[in-house]
Amino acid sequence: MAAFARCCITQPAFYFPGPREEIVYLPCIYRNTGIEAPDYLATVDVDPKSPHYSQVIHRLPMPHLKDELHHSGWNTCSSCFGDSTKSRDKLILPSIISSRIYVVDVGSEPRAPKLHKVIEPNEIHAKCNLGNLHTSHCLASGEVMISSLGDPQGNGKGGFVLLDGETFEVKGTWEKPGGEAPMGYDFWYQPRHNIMVSTEWAAPNVFKDGFNPAHVEAGLYGSHIHVWDWQRHEIIQTLQMKDGLIPLEIRFLHDPDATQGFVGCALSSNIQRFYKNEGGTWSVEKVIQVPSKKVKGWMLPEMPGLITDILLSLDDRFLYFSNWLHGDIRQYDISNPKKPRLTGQIFLGGSIVKGGSVQVLEDQELTCQPEPLVVKGKRVPGGPQMIQLSLDGKRLYVTTSLYSAWDKQFYPNLIREGSVMLQIDVDTANGGLKLNPNFLVDFGKEPLGPALAHELRYPGGDCSSDIWI
Repeated sequence: MAAFARCCITQPAFYFPGPREEIVYLPCIYRNTGIEAPDYLATVDVDPKSPHYSQVIHRLPMPHLKDELHHSGWNTCSSCFGDSTKSRDKLILPSIISSRIYVVDVGSEPRAPKLHKVIEPNEIHAKCNLGNLHTSHCLASGEVMISSLGDPQGNGKGGFVLLDGETFEVKGTWEKPGGEAPMGYDFWYQPRHNIMVSTEWAAPNVFKDGFNPAHVEAGLYGSHIHVWDWQRHEIIQTLQMKDGLIPLEIRFLHDPDATQGFVGCALSSNIQRFYKNEGGTWSVEKVIQVPSKKVKGWMLPEMPGLITDILLSLDDRFLYFSNWLHGDIRQYDISNPKKPRLTGQIFLGGSIVKGGSVQVLEDQELTCQPEPLVVKGKRVPGGPQMIQLSLDGKRLYVTTSLYSAWDKQFYPNLIREGSVMLQIDVDTANGGLKLNPNFLVDFGKEPLGPALAHELRYPGGDCSSDIWI
């Protein structure tokens, strides 16, 4: 586990980038594709010196169908680096639909992971009364904490499952009985300030089969973030987003002393800064807005960008996010977090490309519709979605699947052709994004048929899994 020198509590430079990434893990989904096969964990070779560069080198199928693997996390924290009794050798894979949890051994043979343990949904339901699991973070206590979106019946319930980090026994809920949030999704914690923050998507019964605009009008999608007392395990504030709908991915700055961070509001397509105010409570302000585009030939007369993933570089200099519908990834300099400055933008497909079914009638940003993206002869289906940054900040990896039911609704060609994985070169000196034309993983050519690849994870940790304490 040589990715970082970690837990440098007394030093102002709180991270040191490790060696270049050589492999990446990502879940691949078959639910809603018409292919009766289990989801699997793919291992991709990203070493340009390797003869297998830009190829899937291993596939670990899960033992069940229709789990909908989504995000992943680690069995032990980066802050345990240097503790010989702790090894970051197990990847935690919660399922957003089945509520099953897979524990995968990536330590014995990193290039060929194997299944270590399966935690069945009935155990989660019985011990926690939670379901539809999403974000997994390891804790300094040695436990693993996983957010939920619902109860066993699919109603909204933003609670947290606790696992023992050694045995992976379900210990119960992190929050006090009855103290869950009304909805759940992502979370991040900052122990030095005794704070955790969590976000809201919607109840599983609302989003699981597709997006219905009437549900937005009915107030069934989230518009708040919740501030928790980290030691008391209870909500102390609920913050209404400023013109923000569906706050999804949330990130504190990596600096463990920081009292601010960012959250991406998907449907309203804006980035909001949350921060500790002078009175000692927490506030939010909108700092970036992606304008909707007036369109013809789409489900609504206006198309939002749909910000579905955000991340911060490990040095807290740049913020990145993806507009899944508009089709672009953006890079902002956040040296002044109150006023992010756009420094890079690249279009990687999306719904408004030339020659497609959508005509843009009015656009506040572009003078013409972007060209379709073709990489190594492959026209890229879908739009940029999950993103992961290399430890040195110079390479950004991208996948194009959001969630199988929404993929099927918004990008039917993703179901027919499978998603892709791309790599973007990043200018860390002046800002800027440029496609690497030699890198493409085409999940449309998988042995069992086109698959939907989702979140990216490096062995040992990365920008979206590591929290310093």
